[in-house]
Amino acid sequence: MKPVVKKATPAAIAVLRQATAISPSRKKASDGLLPSAAHISQSPNSDHNTGYAVDLTDDPKNGIDCTDIFEKLKEDKRVKYLIFKGKIWSAEKAKQGNRVYTGSNKHNKHLHISINDDMGNDTSPWFWWMNQPKIINQIKAKAIPAPTKKLAREEVCTCCKLHGTK
Repeated sequence: MKPVVKKATPAAIAVLRQATAISPSRKKASDGLLPSAAHISQSPNSDHNTGYAVDLTDDPKNGIDCTDIFEKLKEDKRVKYLIFKGKIWSAEKAKQGNRVYTGSNKHNKHLHISINDDMGNDTSPWFWWMNQPKIINQIKAKAIPAPTKKLAREEVCTCCKLHGTK
């Protein structure tokens, strides 16, 4: 079992803060950093347990289109693997491209991003190809506390079991 931390890595927190700075009115219902007790029990090897994973709500109407983000983040050296809409992509198996994700949660409402273990402190821009936020939105996003929402029982995903990544 991976150790369970009380705080997500700066890189994981930066994903949500930077998305909010770019699109302050984006929906956040499926955002998540740390796991619930049920998630820990079901997925003891989850990257959420270590703070090296983040769930980003898909909200294309308000500028956070996870379909595009899923494709662009494949270029980011911080990304270990991504899951979205029944597809999984991992850096380890990049040559195989997108594969079918067979976990119970298809991640239709959010993009799961797992971060490489040695990249947890890298808060450089996650969305470098998008219009960069106004300074005031960057300040507001940093002032907003990192979400404490834990994955609820019905939201427990199996992505963190690294299903299909090994």
